[in-house]
Amino acid sequence: MLKPGAEAILQRYCDKEFAIASIKEVLYQSVRVLVDCFQKGGKLLVCGNGGSCADADHIVGELVKAFRIERPVDPSVADSLNAQGEDGKLLAGKLQGGLPAVNLGAHAALMTAMSNDVGGEYIYAQQVVAYGQQGDVFLGISTSGNSRNVLLAGEAAKAKGIKTIALIGKNGGKMKTNFNLSLCADAESTEDVQDLHSKIYHAICAAVEYEFWGE
Repeated sequence: MLKPGAEAILQRYCDKEFAIASIKEVLYQSVRVLVDCFQKGGKLLVCGNGGSCADADHIVGELVKAFRIERPVDPSVADSLNAQGEDGKLLAGKLQGGLPAVNLGAHAALMTAMSNDVGGEYIYAQQVVAYGQQGDVFLGISTSGNSRNVLLAGEAAKAKGIKTIALIGKNGGKMKTNFNLSLCADAESTEDVQDLHSKIYHAICAAVEYEFWGE
């Protein structure tokens, strides 16, 4: 069960956009999976290509720092910082509560090394193997649902016992059936899919944030 405030956030997005309402149940399931992951000390690994890589960065930004709700840093961290002098007190007042999320597309040196030495289709799978732990969540973004490097990262995630969520479009492609949960934006053009993806992940990030910091 989600907090009433988190459910209300998701419902507002569903009310505004039929394409989101059509995937309401999977949307709720995705939020519950992420909340359970973070509550148990896991992290989110997310990736995509091109505009979807930018979306992965956007998701990370909404989770690692405050999105819509004020997030005071954990009291135990604040106490430790306050005991460390002026800079510690400054940090205690400025830092925010965050949820661990990593965009696998943000590591240029590693990705180019993998592309050069092994192959571009393995750039994300390698990172899933290196960073991923059972209890984490892998979110793969692809407007077609067929991005080879994202698909292979999903296979690597499954091998490590990591739950997988696909944020896809069009007919869903191979990712629609290869991932545990599939959030498929009902649109054909890439730009329309990406517009819907933005609304879907904003709904998810807002609801997850409310679960941890909402009243």
